Amino acid sequence: MSKEYYTTIGLEVHAELNTKSKMFCDCVNNPDEEKPNLNICPVCMAHPGSLPVINKKAVESVIRVGLTLGADIADFTEFDRKNYFYPDMSKAYQISQYKFPIVSGGELNGVKVTRVHLEEDTATSKHDKGNYSLVDFNRAGLPLMELVTEPVIHTSKEAGDFGRELQILLRYLDASEANMEKGEMRVELNISISDDINKLGTKVEVKNINSFRAVERAAEYEIKRMTELLEAGKGEEIVQETRGWDEKKQITFSQRLKENANDYRYFPDPDLPKLYLSKVFDIKKLKEELPELPVARRNRYKNDYGIKNEDIESYVFDQELGDWFEKVAKSFQGISSGNEVPTCSQTILRAGRDGGGSLEKIRIASNYITSDYLGMKKTNLGAQLPSVKNFVQLIEMVSEDKISSRTAKDILAMIVLNDESPMKIAEEKGLLQTHDEGAIEEIVQKIIDANPEVVKTYKGGKENAIMSLVGQVMKETKGSANPTIVQKLLKELLA
Repeated sequence: MSKEYYTTIGLEVHAELNTKSKMFCDCVNNPDEEKPNLNICPVCMAHPGSLPVINKKAVESVIRVGLTLGADIADFTEFDRKNYFYPDMSKAYQISQYKFPIVSGGELNGVKVTRVHLEEDTATSKHDKGNYSLVDFNRAGLPLMELVTEPVIHTSKEAGDFGRELQILLRYLDASEANMEKGEMRVELNISISDDINKLGTKVEVKNINSFRAVERAAEYEIKRMTELLEAGKGEEIVQETRGWDEKKQITFSQRLKENANDYRYFPDPDLPKLYLSKVFDIKKLKEELPELPVARRNRYKNDYGIKNEDIESYVFDQELGDWFEKVAKSFQGISSGNEVPTCSQTILRAGRDGGGSLEKIRIASNYITSDYLGMKKTNLGAQLPSVKNFVQLIEMVSEDKISSRTAKDILAMIVLNDESPMKIAEEKGLLQTHDEGAIEEIVQKIIDANPEVVKTYKGGKENAIMSLVGQVMKETKGSANPTIVQKLLKELLA
């Protein structure tokens, strides 16, 4: 009988900060530069005699991250030299932080954070050149934030969810674009398993992970690999090492034995001053100026609009889409001023006046945005958000039964490509829904006469067969007939 094993995961996350210049020099911070070795200088190339200067904005960005985590912001901090040799590190050391990080403690998405500190990024090695490699120093010296979690994660999903939440947070703070596919955010797994819940197993680090889904798959692979080793009675074969993730094969592979902190021979960088952050930054003011954070936005959307959790996540992840949705919602609530946000009590008061009509329209609008608009955007890169005015008009037309749901989807597909009045489109194309029972009845009778087999099936007891006739009437009227009236007339004529 196999034992029960307990998984423990800690994460190390690196994120390139989107400052204008590099961490210790005034070279342009442009991770997208394609021409090699363009944004370089004696400092980031480690020429003798060159001296680094600390990027104040990068330090501020890390402080702001720490404030959102509810962490302790250090008063005293310093930079250290992390010594190791690798072709992409020309100094043979990396400027980082060891004993005195800027941020200590805190929590995000239910996961405790150990520390957040600053360091410089390395250059980029190019290995696809045949029998030799090249090094591009454009990335060398970019400001890099490193966040380390406590080993308190126990499933692959928790690990992936933490990374996603951190990515969103960094974007809200305008600290980093954090695009994993571009290498602007890199997640490394520290993972172990043990048959004793109170004891950690041998730790393995997994690198080269380029997506949150890959974070989850790499964790699942390692859990399976290590479990099989322990089950086979070969626990000693789990060694502390660094492994890479092969996205193509969906497996991890051994790279090197894991170094310990002592191997790096950290010592304070003599070229950089010690920092007393309270003398340089107004921490209280930085906290007061923090933007609305993802958690607060989720709660507000839930309380004020009552929309689905899946919709809320779409708006929290895509701030531009979320801001546009709020303008739509305010239009239904009768709010038109700039950045005014309705409180929950204001929303309830308005809902009471109109019988909940504004909230119902907001929910309908949200469904069209997340289900239909986002679907169109995936398949048509030309799709853009229409004006709030035209989209609101479209939802009003649906709510007032002027057009059918099917017609609304068709019109939406038109206005995301060419933003114009939905009413004008409906009038020009004859799409307005008719409630004239006399006119609809003639078409209903025509469809009944043309489908004797369907009629027979319906009268034989299969009531769902009527929907086939409803569909044909809607097609015949190009969606202009009210489907409720169509179904009512069909039942009356087939009685």
